[in-house]
Amino acid sequence: MSRPKRAVGENLLLWVGPSKDDLLAFPDAVIDEVGTALSVAQFGGKHPKSKPWKGQGPGVFEVVEDHRGETYRAVYTVSFENAIYVLHVFEKKSPSGVKTARKDVELIGKRFNEARIDYATRYGKTAK
Repeated sequence: MSRPKRAVGENLLLWVGPSKDDLLAFPDAVIDEVGTALSVAQFGGKHPKSKPWKGQGPGVFEVVEDHRGETYRAVYTVSFENAIYVLHVFEKKSPSGVKTARKDVELIGKRFNEARIDYATRYGKTAK
């Protein structure tokens, strides 16, 4: 899933926590769709299945993929100039219907803060 060199105009893709391992545990069709969406984001675009993530502010998006009756999500941020951070990848299993489970929402917030710290450490900068 990763290449040793980046193409011209391609932002670095970084994974927070076990997000990459979580994605790789999903069905191949979901991996392909999420991977394509993240690739589009790396080049500054927005995949048709990407939509703003409500609750973390601008620059945070989710990819929602339905597969065989299950719903999978990948939440990532484009809030940083040189990198895309994948914050959380999960199968939606909320007991409250369409709402995302509170633990997932809180984890995304926590990982966004981790991404902010990592970015500042790598580049000496803050979010856009």
